[in-house]
Amino acid sequence: MKKIGLISLGCAKNRVDSENMLGMLRQKGFEIVNDPAEADVLFVNTCGFIESAKEESIEAIFEMARYKKQGNKKLFVTGCLAQRYPDALMSEIPEIDGLLGVAEYARLFEMMEAADQGKRPCYTANGARFLRAPRVLTTPGYSAYVKISDGCDNRCTYCAIPLIRGGYASRPFDDIVRECRDLADGGVTEITLIAQDTSRYGCDLGDGHYQLPELLEAVSAIEKLRWVRVLYCYPDSTEDRLLDAIQRLPKVAPYLDLPLQHIDDDLLRRMNRRGSAAWIKSRIAECRKRGILLRTTMIVGFPGETDAQFQTLLDFVKEARFERLGAFTYSAEEGTPAAAMPDQVDEAVKNARMDQLMMLQQAVSAEVNAARVGTECEVLVDGFDGEAGRFYGRSLLEAPESDGCIWLSAGRDLTPGEYVNVKITGADAYDLEGEVIG
Repeated sequence: MKKIGLISLGCAKNRVDSENMLGMLRQKGFEIVNDPAEADVLFVNTCGFIESAKEESIEAIFEMARYKKQGNKKLFVTGCLAQRYPDALMSEIPEIDGLLGVAEYARLFEMMEAADQGKRPCYTANGARFLRAPRVLTTPGYSAYVKISDGCDNRCTYCAIPLIRGGYASRPFDDIVRECRDLADGGVTEITLIAQDTSRYGCDLGDGHYQLPELLEAVSAIEKLRWVRVLYCYPDSTEDRLLDAIQRLPKVAPYLDLPLQHIDDDLLRRMNRRGSAAWIKSRIAECRKRGILLRTTMIVGFPGETDAQFQTLLDFVKEARFERLGAFTYSAEEGTPAAAMPDQVDEAVKNARMDQLMMLQQAVSAEVNAARVGTECEVLVDGFDGEAGRFYGRSLLEAPESDGCIWLSAGRDLTPGEYVNVKITGADAYDLEGEVIG
């Protein structure tokens, strides 16, 4: 029996692709191993979103290539970097035995068989966007991501995703619900729905209206599921119907990830972001009315960003009081309109602005977290930290992997995947402390 080792880089959407590949491989009788030295076949599922992600992917490929010296191993590269730079990867890294783009996973075994025949196959055409493979979860067995669409039509001027993943394509409604039900039957109690833009889900199905509210209704009706959350919504397609569904459905987290990128109207236009600052603020107000926690992402140092425009962003963040906020410095991505714009901002200025924004958000987050002290919530236990000597977990208000945790005090051992009632007893800028009360 051949042994498979796989490294998955980048976002949760890429992780789902990796889990589908692992499922296909295990179904064919391959054994999955964690140590690359033990593997007969190595995969690197790459990310190509920004420059740092590309560098990480290249480093991982070279690292896995070194293992080929230990024996007759095969090395395959898949994912976003493979889709975007297939010729360069195949010509400059001869250790690669085959390459698959993001819509060619159905040709996985065809690629492997061709490599066994001494060829170096490279498949990057537009094939099947969605696979129905029995996934091998790389998350804890009680929590899983489910991808509901692929690609993007937003065409933000800084973003290479449409160049890599193509246009927006919604996954069939019944297929998503079926997978969620299968996952629940397998022990998953927390589902996180993901896509490049989840709020547009269904725009290319049926009568063209957004169907995320109906999807949340169907998924939350699955009896064995306890929590459902949705990430990565786009401001102009975050309708009141969606906010109403989030508020109304008890299993759905009152939590919205709404990457805004900026608040200055001129920069929003240059970014090709739909919706004005006034519209964004109206969406935030509607979320607040319904008690929905907000997470967002901002870009600092976009071409032409002035000191005054950055100050507008700081003032907005102070006013909006986002419970969660991440940020990154603008990265000029090859082939995007923003990369050719004049007035590129100096790296030192970008980094200084990033530090200033995150210092402000740290203070906001500390205040927001402190307000939760004394409240009670249900917590999903994630594990035990040996160094801290404590169990930790998350409430409905903390998304897996991206948010902080709740450190738990309990008079007994806890089990990962267990749900417990907790009283919040302490807080800092990122994490909370709680006492298990049931």
